Amino acid sequence: MHEMSIALSIVETLEAKAREEGAGRISGIDLVIGKLAGIEPESLKFCFSAAAKGTLVEEAVLVIEEPEGLGECGECGRKFPVSFYYAECPGCRSLRVKIVSGEEFLIQSITIEDQEGE
Repeated sequence: MHEMSIALSIVETLEAKAREEGAGRISGIDLVIGKLAGIEPESLKFCFSAAAKGTLVEEAVLVIEEPEGLGECGECGRKFPVSFYYAECPGCRSLRVKIVSGEEFLIQSITIEDQEGE
């Protein structure tokens, strides 16, 4: 389950940022995980709750946005939804399709609380 190593990395990164900012804790985290990123959001949430125990991130609310996959045809330029890496253009039937969205994995934002929780 690679989601646990991802969760541990997120917690480590967020704790470092919180300490850098002099924060008491992190209360919210917004992630963007594209549907083609190869990460199961529900598994990540489960692993995150375990990885965050005893850290500045422990009580944070985790929100995950999941953008759909989007492909662009290398022949006709058409953009269309994709759910897998190997796709056929619905317009010209070309297999020269480049994935242009859906592979994202990033920390969009974090909510940092000061030492008093204000």
